[in-house]
This record gives sequence, C-alpha cells and structure tokens, in this order.
Amino acid sequence: AKGMYYCFGCHKGGNTIGFVMDYLSMSYVEALQYLAKKYNIEVVMEEDDPEAIAKRDHRESLFAVSEYAAEYFKNNLKEGEGRAIGYRYFREQRGLEDATIEKFSLGWALGGSNSLTDSARAKGYKEEYLLETGLSTKRDSDGSLSDRFKERAIFPICNESGRFVAFGGRTLRSDYRESGIGKYVNSHESEIYDKSRTLYGLHLAKSPISRKDNCILVEGYLDLIAMHQLGITNVVASCGTSLTAQQVKLIKKYTSNLTIIYDGDSAGIHAAERAIDLALPEGLNVKVVILPDDDDPDSFSRKHTLAEFEDFIAQNAKDFASFKAEHLMEGAGNDPLKRAQMVRSLVETISLIQDPIVRAYYIKDLAAKEGLDEATLSHDCAAIRTRRVVAQQEEANRQQRREEIRKEREAANQAPEQAPAEQMHIQKKVDKRVSSLERELLKFLLEYGFEVLKFDPDSKYHMETEAPLYVVDFIDGSLIGDEDLSFLTPEYRKIYDLYMKYYYEDNLSQHALMSRLTNSPDDEVRGTVQDILTEKYMISVSSFVNSMTNKNTFLTKYIPRSILMYRLERIKGEIACLQKDMADDSENIETLAESLQKLTRLKNKISKELERS
Repeated sequence: AKGMYYCFGCHKGGNTIGFVMDYLSMSYVEALQYLAKKYNIEVVMEEDDPEAIAKRDHRESLFAVSEYAAEYFKNNLKEGEGRAIGYRYFREQRGLEDATIEKFSLGWALGGSNSLTDSARAKGYKEEYLLETGLSTKRDSDGSLSDRFKERAIFPICNESGRFVAFGGRTLRSDYRESGIGKYVNSHESEIYDKSRTLYGLHLAKSPISRKDNCILVEGYLDLIAMHQLGITNVVASCGTSLTAQQVKLIKKYTSNLTIIYDGDSAGIHAAERAIDLALPEGLNVKVVILPDDDDPDSFSRKHTLAEFEDFIAQNAKDFASFKAEHLMEGAGNDPLKRAQMVRSLVETISLIQDPIVRAYYIKDLAAKEGLDEATLSHDCAAIRTRRVVAQQEEANRQQRREEIRKEREAANQAPEQAPAEQMHIQKKVDKRVSSLERELLKFLLEYGFEVLKFDPDSKYHMETEAPLYVVDFIDGSLIGDEDLSFLTPEYRKIYDLYMKYYYEDNLSQHALMSRLTNSPDDEVRGTVQDILTEKYMISVSSFVNSMTNKNTFLTKYIPRSILMYRLERIKGEIACLQKDMADDSENIETLAESLQKLTRLKNKISKELERS
C-alpha cells in the first residue's frame, strides 16, 4: 500500500522498483520493463534515430516470432500426436509433473514438413523472421520453407530476462544414429540468441542463486529440470555447448561460488576440468561434485529426496584442487615422474587464480600434501603467470595487427583505381606459374587454415611464445607485410579477401567460415572453392604423402616453401617489367638499374633458400 518494503533479516529496504531489482536480480531498466509488462503500462522510450528504431523493431519481431513458436509447441502437448508422444515422454519416461512442464514451457514439434511454418505465416509472421530465428529452413530445390524442428520434444531457451530466444529439440527415436539424424537439433544463433552468452534456466535461477550465494552448474536440459522439480532451483546449464568464458561472467553477476555437478565418466571429468579453468580467472570459488557411476543429475534427482540430494552435495563437494588431485592421482601411484606431472598440472590450474592470497594458500596446501618446497612451487606458479601474460600480450598484438590489416583492406577497396601510368609493374596477364602458386596457397588456407604450426626450435620461423600460430596468420602475415603480395588472379584474390574478412572481421569458426565459402551465392566463388577442395594433390607438393611423417611436418615444410616460391615468381615478374622499362625509358635508367640489382639479389637469395629447404 505504501509502495515500499523492508526486510528485518538482511535490513534491505526501498521502493517497488528496488524490490524487483533485489529480489529478481534485475537492472533498473529491466525492473521498469518487467513491472510495466506485468501491469500493462506502456513505457515510452526516449526517441531514437530511425536506424535505432528500426533495429529495435527488428529485435522485437524476432522475440515475437519466438514467443509464438514457444506457445505453439506447448499447445501441441494438449492433443493428438503431441499428447500421445511428447506429453507421455515427459510424464512417464522423465517423471515430470504438469507444473514442471508448464514452468519450463516444454512442448512438442509435430511430424511433417512445415506445420509450424504454415501456422506462423497464417498468423502474419514474416518468413524472414522464421528463417532468422532458425525456426524454418529454406529448401535448396525450390526455395520453399520447411520446419527445422520435426517430431521432437522441445525445450525453449530464455534469455536472462525470461524472453524466448531459441529452442532445443530432442528426438525420441531409438534408431536416430542409424537414420542419420542428430539426437538434438538446436536453434542457430541470431540477433537475439548467442549460445555462448546464454545459460539455460538462468531467468528462473538468478534469484535463488543470489539468495543462496551459490550457483550449481549441470550439463543438460533434463538435468536442470529434474533438479528444479526436486526443489533445487539455483541451477543453470550451458546451452548445447561447452561452458564459455562469457557464461562464467554471467554467473559472476550473481555469485562468486560455483558448484559443478557433472557425470562421473571421463567426458564429465574432462568437462569439469575445462569449466574450472574458465571459472578461476573470473574469481569464482569452484567446487566439484561427481555423481556415482551410471548416474546424472536427472536420474539422481528421481532416485532421491531433496534432503538426500542436498546432503550428498554437502558431503561430496570438493574444492577444485582436491578434485583434480584425486583424478590425476589415479594413474600416478608412486611413480615420481607421474606425480611431478600431476603437481605441475595443479600448479598450472592454481596459477589461474587472480587473488594472490588465495593462490598462496593453495600453493602452501599442495606443497604440504606432496612434501615439496613451497618456494619452488611459488616460483613455478609465478613463471607460468608471466608466460601467460606475455602470450596474452602477443595475442593482443596479433588482434591489433588483424584490425590494421582489416582497415588497410577497407581503404584499398575504397581507394579509386590508379591510372595505368601510376601502377607499379602489375602484370597485365597473370603468369600461369604465379596463378598456380596462388591456387596452392588457397588450398593450404581452405584445408588447413585453422591448424596450429609448430616449428622446430632451430627453424627461423620458430617463436618463443605460448600463443598458437595458425596457418592463416602465417600465410597472411607473410604475404601482407613490407612487400604487398596480394593475389593477382582475380578469382583467387576474391576468395582470399573473403576468407580474411570472415576470419579477421567476423571472427568466424573454421566450420562457419568454410560453410560461407562453399555455400556462397557467388557462383564463381562457390565453384572455385569446391574445385580447389576436390583436387587430390597440390601443384608443387604432390609427393608429400610418402615423404612426410605427420601433418605438422608437412605443413611446417611446405607452407614456407610455397610462400618462397610465390615470392620468387612475383620477383621474376617484377624483374621482367623493369627490364622492359629500361628499354623504353632511357632517362630513368640509373634508378631502374638500381631497383633491378636489388630485385636480382633478392631473387638469388630466395633461390638459395629454396635449394636448402
């Protein structure tokens, strides 16, 4: 009645908006929007420019179509196929109560090809939003739309504020492997859904997490849902992917304590170790609970009461160091070398802790348990942190260089074409040898661009750094340096520039980058890429299969060699152009002769390098 609140337990108080902010862990703007939506009050936003308004309207349209799909899938459980298969699965096989099914808006995607698509279009939702949210796909044959989710149990995914942004669909067919269909199909990323920044169930868990000052992390949708039904609500799950640094930052907003509950198999242990390595740098206090064999949080929840599960967590939660030591100790026994490796691995993990006092306590505890000199472990820990800082700085420098290259490319694309008299010895007809070597370098990029190059310590290309050197960075750095060796063959230059744009500007993964190229709407790009990828051998390295012992040996030998050969052919072309200019331009013959001498010396130097390699 007074529009205010006060808690006699924690002594917090304030107005209505403050209560929503505290209780639901929302920002001021989120609390305003939440209350406005709850009581049907229009919130008038400050007028934006037309571009900002269009962008906001576009996002709202994506939210709207996602909310419609969530309601559609949920309603399918009420009758027919959805009732007989989907609802029965949730109730009988998974033991979920109606209240739980409703709480998580679980649903069913009908069989057939386009039931959701047709229903949404009939309601007036545009095809572009169905495609962008990944609810529909476009057939290659005739361009018509088809449902992405067919005959699957549906798990809607909400963002931090509780709005539907994506969906996970699980097949109930036992022969899904033989049929070649995935067990899970997930929405692709969109403007409203970034899976690396989304935690399943966070909109329901953020208040319990804040109140209990602890977040429980599990792997699957049903693990989380079963724990909620049992009464453990401060739990989240990653969305169909391994835990990411961005998801850890989300958890950190609500608590500094993280309890990981994963399966006890090797995959679960490996996933827990990776989660530890991501959580420690963010200042989280990490504990791990490993469930008994053949159990996951879902099955364990159905076998035990709330009190039993909570008691199990309390008794079996180990700090990250104890968990990792116990796991590593299994294969170490009394072998001094294996125990040394175990200690080194633990020191590596402890070095991720940002708080120096906490770090010191873990080092002291490890030294005491293993009977080692504390100063030695502290020195190793400090050295690891120093190397990591150096590697991060090198990676930052590399990113800065990528940005510089991106800007250079933009400037080059926007610059007016030079008059023929101003061009620097560009060959009018690209030499066949130059073109074939450009094709060879493209094949290296397309097939091995994201491979890490590990040069021998005595190689001139070896660098003392922990930062990985990818094939794409090595090739681009070698071609776009003091001498600009941009490709001359138009179709290869187009593909090379697209590859670098997707890599430097869009930061695409290897799979996404190659998908863009092999499915390009540009017939020339798509055809040339597919043609290069289907070549059995490369032009100058066709004997590598029998001569190389492994992939890294092959790459570290032939990529530098191909670049040298390409530089040599380009220099030969420059020399030919200079010789022609000397015959036609007697006034500048001294300057041209000096340039010719420099190029000839460089040509001879590269030729000798190729003879030695």
